[in-house]
Amino acid sequence: MQLPASFNQLIAEANDLNLYQKLIKQLNKDFLLANIDLDFSEDILPLSLQHLLHETIYNLIQEKFTEYLNLLYIIDVPENQVKALDGNDTVDLAKQVSFLVLRREWQKVWFKNKYS
Repeated sequence: MQLPASFNQLIAEANDLNLYQKLIKQLNKDFLLANIDLDFSEDILPLSLQHLLHETIYNLIQEKFTEYLNLLYIIDVPENQVKALDGNDTVDLAKQVSFLVLRREWQKVWFKNKYS
């Protein structure tokens, strides 16, 4: 599996394989497991998804860091990828972490679809 390098590429792949709704369901499932009160509508537009996820990650970093770490653990975002990010600008960090979250969730959905 070749991981998408950008948000647009990820969304295009999800749409091409008709897996966008499953990606949203996986996000909702993992956010619920992390006890974060956020439920994405299954018909959310990709740009709205990107914006809402970015805003949520930013707020978690700023106000609920323990919950942020728990979310990354539950989603299973690779620690080395998060550590490799530049944390000087929190807004930019949240955007990059949001993409890592989406990419990991996409990986889960892709594998479930391919091997189920």
